[in-house]
Parts: sequence; structure tokens; C-alpha cells
Amino acid sequence: MTDYQIFEAGDVVLQSGITLRGAKLAYKIFGELAPDKSNIIVYPTSYGAQHYDTQWPIKPGNALDPSRYFIVIPNMLGNGLSSSPSNLPLPFDRGRYPNVSMYDNVVLQQRLMTEVFGARRIKLVVGYSMGGMQAYHWGALFPDMVERIACICGAARCAPHNSVFLEGIKATVTADAAYRDGWFWEKPVRGLRAFARVYAGWGLSQAFYRQEVWKTIGYSSLEDFLVSSWEGGFLNNDANDLLAMLWMWQHADISRNPLYGGDFKAALSAIKALAFIMPSETDLYFTVADNVLEVANMQRAELRTIPSIWGHRAGNPVANPADFRFLDQALKELLAR
Repeated sequence: MTDYQIFEAGDVVLQSGITLRGAKLAYKIFGELAPDKSNIIVYPTSYGAQHYDTQWPIKPGNALDPSRYFIVIPNMLGNGLSSSPSNLPLPFDRGRYPNVSMYDNVVLQQRLMTEVFGARRIKLVVGYSMGGMQAYHWGALFPDMVERIACICGAARCAPHNSVFLEGIKATVTADAAYRDGWFWEKPVRGLRAFARVYAGWGLSQAFYRQEVWKTIGYSSLEDFLVSSWEGGFLNNDANDLLAMLWMWQHADISRNPLYGGDFKAALSAIKALAFIMPSETDLYFTVADNVLEVANMQRAELRTIPSIWGHRAGNPVANPADFRFLDQALKELLAR
């Protein structure tokens, strides 16, 4: 039994020129669609996440209130539920999985919303990290459809320094002996453990570790935190899926498509949606500075910096009530405008 549905998209020609045959987009819905279809929120997933990991803020009384809104979580291509290296048949399984862009992903999500739900307008697209990058893409690719976007600890494109960080963790996991001929033949346990430990240094701030915040969220030592939280989290992922999503992240750019032809400022200025761009002040790879430059070129965007020492994790505050209150209040304000 599953708690999600599948959009059978048929054969999809990707930006790479490869056809993703029998493309599948997994999605989960919450709430009821209003008769006039005016209450739709799209909430894409983040890197390495499935809807199970991101649905926790969807509760009555929160900004993402299923008693008021019709909320759709589309699972990102490559995440193991939608079409991914781990679930595609030959010949495009594992390392032969085609390069899927953020553009490919969001265009498919837009098909889901129009073909399955008959959506004409989207009240809000909100996402964290890679989910925030997808929110940006929604705003740029479908400016007449999207009323509001909220990008939480994300960006309109992958910055060079961000890409270098990703090269580092990619090199770590692909150093495992299980990586041969461009893909993983078996689970790279050593590589994933190393990947997780390197990622832990980027995902949270220096102040988080200096103040030993991990003690307040159920971990008995720093080593316990690294093994239980970080290694335990990434060991649950398929390594080929992680590489596919990482490629999409590195090549994300709202202007890298036929609509804008690489003109980044034109893509930003074309976004008509009211936008809240919410970086964490201590995020080490989706930086405030990058978001400042983006907001300066947008029509109706506001920068709402999260005052937090939780680094990138401030945008996914499962164990962090203060940051959750900040984000939830901002989303309530955005939806009320």
C-alpha cells in the first residue's frame, strides 16, 4: 500500500535530447480542491527527500493548512518515487539514467497540475533548498499562472561556490569501490558514510557546533549526531538517485531554457508572482548574498532572512521551533496578501 499517486506522463523529451519513456511523477495531495480551484499550493521536495520527509508542516492551524488549501507535493524526479535511476527499467537504469534538468522537472509538474487537476492559477509554490529552486522555476516558467512563490534556503540558480561544494561530496561517494563504469553496482556504504560526514560540515553552521546544539535535540555526543542523524539519513538513499539529483542541482538555472536563452536577469524580472525569498543568515552554500542579487532584479520580491544558527537546516526546522515559527508566520503573511 502507498499513500501517494502516480501521474503517468508518457514519453517525455528532455532538454538533453533523451526521451524519458513512460515518465512517472509521484505526488501526494492534502485537503480538498475548491470548486473554483483557487486554493492550490504546490510544495516540491528537496534533495534526497520524499514527501514523507517534507509533509510534516501540513497541519491545521499552520500556514500549510489542509483545511483551507489543496496542497500537492510532487516528488522530484530522481528521488526514488518518481522516475529515478533506482526504479527505471533497462536501458536507462542506474548510471544510464538521463540528465534531467530542473526545467524538465517543473514542466512535468505543471502538466500534473493542469492535466489532472485542471489548475489555471497556483496560489503558492513553496519549497526548501532544491524545492525552493523549483519554486523559482515555477515563477519564471509560468509567470501568468503563479500568484506567489516562497523560496526557503534556495536560489534561482546554483552558484559557483555551491557547485564546488557539490563536487566535493560527489567525489567522496564516487571514491567508493562500488562505483564502476559510471554508476554504483552495489550500495556504497563507506562512500555514503563519508558523504554524510562531509555534508554535516556544510549543512549546519559553525555556531551550531560551537554551541553544541545537537545536545538539545536528542544526541548524546557529536559522534552520535554524525552517525545517527547524518549517516543514518543518507544510508537510506540510493546512491545513483543521489547523483542524479545532484546533477539537477548543479545545473539548475531559471534562465537555462528556450524561454530565456541564458539571460538570468530577464528570467528574474519576468517573475510576476509576489515572492518571499528566505535565506538563512548562516547558510554556507545557499547564501544571503546570492538572494540579495536575485531580489534586486525581481518585480515583487522581498528578502526575509531567517535569523538562525542552524545554517541550511534552518529552512527545514523539524526540531527547531523558533525557526519554524519564523517561516510559518512569513508564509501566513504571504498567503494573506
